[in-house]
Amino acid sequence: MKTTGLIAFLFLVTIAGISCNKGSGKSSGGDAGIAFDTISHDFGQIVFGEAAEFEFVFTNSGAAPLVVSHVKSTCGCTVPEWSKEPVKAGEQGRIRVSYDTHRVGAFSKTIYVYSNAANGVKQLTISGKVSVSDV
Repeated sequence: MKTTGLIAFLFLVTIAGISCNKGSGKSSGGDAGIAFDTISHDFGQIVFGEAAEFEFVFTNSGAAPLVVSHVKSTCGCTVPEWSKEPVKAGEQGRIRVSYDTHRVGAFSKTIYVYSNAANGVKQLTISGKVSVSDV
């Protein structure tokens, strides 16, 4: 019984030690950060079949290079494109989002931006209303 308790104690101490050292392998230059000029865009009224594209601009607000590893939308009607190249500290990058306007009606879509930024996953939104005429 004493051996089991000792093993459990050592296990917990080891886990606590690893948790405290998490991040010690990072460069002394700091973390990357991502800051968007805007996190939402309303297209307003869009005519069926017209192009609906918007470019979200972001800045690396950290000290380390920022890498946008993945950008995911909530449905196939929204297609994001982005550069896979690292964005240096203080520089800007862009995420272009296209919406398929061959669907009539109001829409609101969320885009998730995954990167190595210390401030985590960011959410962007696009919205608007597709109609069959411009009236």
